Amino acid sequence: MKKSKLILMAGLAGFTMWSSANAQSTTTTTNTNPGGVWLRGSYSLANISTSGDGTVDNSNNLSTFNAGFIGDLPLNDMFSLQSGLFLQGKGAKASGDNFSVRFRPYYLQLPVNFAVKVPIGTDSRFFIGAGPFVSMGLFGKTTSEYTVAGVTTTVKNDIKFESVDGEGENDGNLDRLKRFEFGINGTAGVEAGRFLVGITYDWGLSKINQVYDNENNDKNKYRTLSLNLGFRLN
Repeated sequence: MKKSKLILMAGLAGFTMWSSANAQSTTTTTNTNPGGVWLRGSYSLANISTSGDGTVDNSNNLSTFNAGFIGDLPLNDMFSLQSGLFLQGKGAKASGDNFSVRFRPYYLQLPVNFAVKVPIGTDSRFFIGAGPFVSMGLFGKTTSEYTVAGVTTTVKNDIKFESVDGEGENDGNLDRLKRFEFGINGTAGVEAGRFLVGITYDWGLSKINQVYDNENNDKNKYRTLSLNLGFRLN
């Protein structure tokens, strides 16, 4: 009888220790990489590559924004698969002695990133990730201003997203863009509790409209830098 009681007590003690360790392990995993759904907004600097090697003229940076949701699926304590939907502003601006041009297209963008997370506190972590994205053009406007003899004229046009092959007379205009665009993006930042701050850079791989020099160079492609703030909903 005493032997049975000792075995029972030992079993209960072992179960209690296992339960406690398992709870601690679960808590650690949750704090290390909780995943979840994030509401995220960003201030963006948009531009377009102007040379064959893909570089941009920083004076052409255009202020815009993005906003949307991102889902974070933890694969383990350190790795996550992230995807979401965003309204992403893109475009660029240019100016000269007597003119200025701004074009602001907006896209529905779907990124898919593989992220690595490193704990930096009890409920904080540094993350870095990368992956592809695809975007679909929704709407936008071009605004041109011309000054002649001290008189400024402003012309606004809606952007049309359609198939262009570069053969049409107006295929190179900034109010005629391809419907779909794709590229790769990189992201990094810090998650602290339910809050996120970070950066994202989108490197477009497809031409925004007609082919200028040839299909193989990196001219006429989007480049967008975003400063992100987010809040985890669950």
